[in-house]
Amino acid sequence: MVRSLSKIPVSTVRIALMTCVLMLAACAHMPPHNPMATWMRSPNQDMRRPVLIVVHFTEQHSAQESLETLRTRNSGGPVSATYLIGSDGHIYQLVSDERRAWHAGSGHWGTITDVNSASIGIELDNDGQSPFASAQITSLLQLLGDLTTRLRIPHAQIIGHQDLAPSRKPDPGKLFPWKQLADAGFGLWPRGELADPPTGFDPWMAMAMIGYPLEDRPAAVKAFHNHFRGIDGDTFDAQDLRILYNLSQIIESGDNTR
Repeated sequence: MVRSLSKIPVSTVRIALMTCVLMLAACAHMPPHNPMATWMRSPNQDMRRPVLIVVHFTEQHSAQESLETLRTRNSGGPVSATYLIGSDGHIYQLVSDERRAWHAGSGHWGTITDVNSASIGIELDNDGQSPFASAQITSLLQLLGDLTTRLRIPHAQIIGHQDLAPSRKPDPGKLFPWKQLADAGFGLWPRGELADPPTGFDPWMAMAMIGYPLEDRPAAVKAFHNHFRGIDGDTFDAQDLRILYNLSQIIESGDNTR
């Protein structure tokens, strides 16, 4: 015979409800795991961490317009970024640091082929034609300081979207102040006096060491020019070779991981 609920002591009902709540809470915090395997959790773990920061410009006309795009879609489909920085310096976060934002698309940087999974994407509210606002760069430097410290991302591992996808993307463009970032300790940048490379120096090997994709070499040179010299052009000159030799020496010395 089924007992009437009205005859069950209130304390018993409360205990039963609390038990259900605790069981549901435990299930909610149980991480997903392979049903083929027996779950035997080890405490020796932490969150997967990004190893790269990619800087973009929005190529739109306001932060509000970009916030709408980054939470919906553009002409190519759904897009997002981890952060957006307005021209006034306000920082918006759209995706948690440990989640995969859809900002990079196809492309690669060195051996990183799934850039979205390995990176933080930072969009800057900029139309692609104008200089970047001082307040915006100040906020970017503060954010880079936080991310590289908290997530232990190497300071040299800060690149532009064009660097990883030179055939497709122009951002953040030749007006972006990479030298200002380098002066603050962020990004790979030449050091000391530039010297002519030795006989037999291979600029393409140096480009690959830095991380540039070489499937479209003229596009890769244009990306390199935009990043390191703030100029156009898709062929190397003598100054490019000096810069590439300098950067390759930094990488070979292991001093680019600071």
